Amino acid sequence: MRVITQQTFGGPEVLTVVDAPDPQPLPTEVLVRVKAIGLNPIEALLRAGEVPPLLGPPPFVLGWDVSGVVEESPRTWRFRPGDEVFGMLLFPKPASAYAELVAAPALHLVRKPASLSHVEASALPVVGLTAWQGLVDLAGVGEGDRVLVHGGGGGVGHVAIQIAKARGAHVITTAGGSKREFVEGFGPDEVIDYTKVDFAEVLRDIDVVLDTIGGDTVERSLGVLRPGGHLVTATAEDDAELIARYEAAGMRFSGIAVDPDPVGLRGLVALVEQGKLRVHVQETFPFEHVADAHRLLDRGHLRGKLVLTV
Repeated sequence: MRVITQQTFGGPEVLTVVDAPDPQPLPTEVLVRVKAIGLNPIEALLRAGEVPPLLGPPPFVLGWDVSGVVEESPRTWRFRPGDEVFGMLLFPKPASAYAELVAAPALHLVRKPASLSHVEASALPVVGLTAWQGLVDLAGVGEGDRVLVHGGGGGVGHVAIQIAKARGAHVITTAGGSKREFVEGFGPDEVIDYTKVDFAEVLRDIDVVLDTIGGDTVERSLGVLRPGGHLVTATAEDDAELIARYEAAGMRFSGIAVDPDPVGLRGLVALVEQGKLRVHVQETFPFEHVADAHRLLDRGHLRGKLVLTV
């Protein structure tokens, strides 16, 4: 099979396509013929060596989000050869998903609904599970809650808007002016153009804030929460000083470290099948053009997700 690997940290040009042995699934794993691979910003940071190396030093193979077809299921009753599946594999451990074949725990996969293409399905797991675990599992968002989603045009943000709306929340989101029309298409009740308006000056009595932006956004979100409100963040989960400030103010503070989760994935699938959730793919790239895809990842400010097709 072919895989995308790198021999050193660096820019997108370090990513190269090479031949490698086919993976051999363990008794509780399945072998999946990959059709599409969802790309995530953390992969660009890992490629460049800009974050703690989850995968160790190079050489390594990036990737966690896949959609494909089961080729072998040695001893698992969950899937049969020919089943179309998708999921987020092994995160944060190495899954080596930038490949034509992956061996994955059967529990980290669910059946792909017919209403999702492989491209769309591969784009959903990391962002969908981050939003689901933050809004549903941690915050318990429900009917009538006022929810602020920072960065509504990004991968997590545009999915989070739809999950919160599906659960009956009043959803406010921030987005740059150029993304306003795009973000409005996902059904938020209010959109704040952060290039013109400071959300911290115009919002109050928010029940839940979901943040994947970082910087001073987390700190400034304290002032918009109602008493006992809940901040959920994927960017400042280890900031002891900030956590202490939230707790001293009587607020809840939760960090997201996204986990493989078949229950959450099935929840996302149910919303897809009900017509309440769609994932936006900004652009697809052939497997061999992974460096071009990573150049776009490096630029940031994406609308939704990028996907490699195999």
